[in-house]
Amino acid sequence: MDVTLPAAFSQKSKNAWFLVISMGLVAFSTYSCMYAFRKAFSVGVFADVTYLGLEFKSLLIIAQALGYMFSKFIGIKFISELKKSQRAWLILALIGFAELALVLFAFIPAPYNFWCLFLNGLPLGMIWGIVFSYLEGRSSTEILGAILSISFIMASNLCKSVAQWLIINLSVSEYHMPYIVGLIFTVPLLVSVYLLNKMPEPTEEDKAERMARVPMDAASRRTSLKSIGGLMLVMVLSYMMLTIFRDLRSNYASDIWLALGFAEEPSIYLSTSIPSTIIVLIVMSSIFLIRDNFKALLAIQLIILVGYVTIALSTFGMEQKVVSGSLWVIMIMTGVYLAYIPFNCFVFERVIPVFKISGANIGFLMYIADAFGYLGSVGVLLFKNFYSPNVDWLDFIVQSAYVVAVIGIVMTGFTVVYLLRKIRIAN
Repeated sequence: MDVTLPAAFSQKSKNAWFLVISMGLVAFSTYSCMYAFRKAFSVGVFADVTYLGLEFKSLLIIAQALGYMFSKFIGIKFISELKKSQRAWLILALIGFAELALVLFAFIPAPYNFWCLFLNGLPLGMIWGIVFSYLEGRSSTEILGAILSISFIMASNLCKSVAQWLIINLSVSEYHMPYIVGLIFTVPLLVSVYLLNKMPEPTEEDKAERMARVPMDAASRRTSLKSIGGLMLVMVLSYMMLTIFRDLRSNYASDIWLALGFAEEPSIYLSTSIPSTIIVLIVMSSIFLIRDNFKALLAIQLIILVGYVTIALSTFGMEQKVVSGSLWVIMIMTGVYLAYIPFNCFVFERVIPVFKISGANIGFLMYIADAFGYLGSVGVLLFKNFYSPNVDWLDFIVQSAYVVAVIGIVMTGFTVVYLLRKIRIAN
């Protein structure tokens, strides 16, 4: 397996590493700030409020998830066609709209403010595609993506810690807390977007190794799907399961911690995310050492498989009381992100050069997977709340862990078989 460093790193190692790490941290900071406008509300309990036959918190989560899902479907076309000159101002405009929705949520009486969370989610689903467009198509994309992707783990828990601190220490209302958290992160967001827009473009060496990434039209989108139709179907199904499980675990984290006996510890969100972050960062960054794109794809499938196995074994250990509740949360978080992050950052980055898909970008392929992933997530939320409303969230997460792990392992096997068959035909 070819694990040599790209030329830019071997010839100018200090400067190259400094630039890559700086770029990754800027992207991480930008996307982390977005989480402050999206996830803070989920710390609220919103007890004793019901509407349309639902607990109010569940209604809010469903409303935001619907907005986020529609955003992903819109992004299939919008993100794939996005021009470089539009990116920075669009990030600020979309997040600004989301903050305005949170202000409306604070001042419109409950429960009639639930639709504000739909408006909040509607623009935020496109932020990932815009931020990642700065990083894709480089020999260092895996390192950049690994640094960016730890925002999935760290940022959500950071903003939840800030949100819970506001509620517990400053007695901020659950309804006002979300937009206040957004205001706290506004200045870091502005600085991050400014620096993000100063990133250098991919080099000619990058384009030769990973293919140039350009805005797509309808014809190029059709051609891309024809090239990897079967693989895309399997990966979308896998990603759908992961998205459902990740969102359930994230949205009801406060309920899970409550059931595990950690009711009022604001630091618990952030402290438990640190071990997962370190493991995921090291594993994901190492993929960039594999220069051969096909071998890298197979290595990524192995990482995904390890993620699914970790989910299953840690859950079984927790049920058998071999694994403590807090360790289970850390292990299941690690397993989820070992399987989930490759679809966001690495799989499609390597698929494009392996299948020689010219005139393409990650945004198109990623947003197809994302759109159906969030469609599944919303579907499960609706099923849980309308057809199984009395099942507690901890038990629901435990049962879901086994289902996701089994289906995921099978789908990963299908993906490996598909890739090996395709490469044999090509040779």
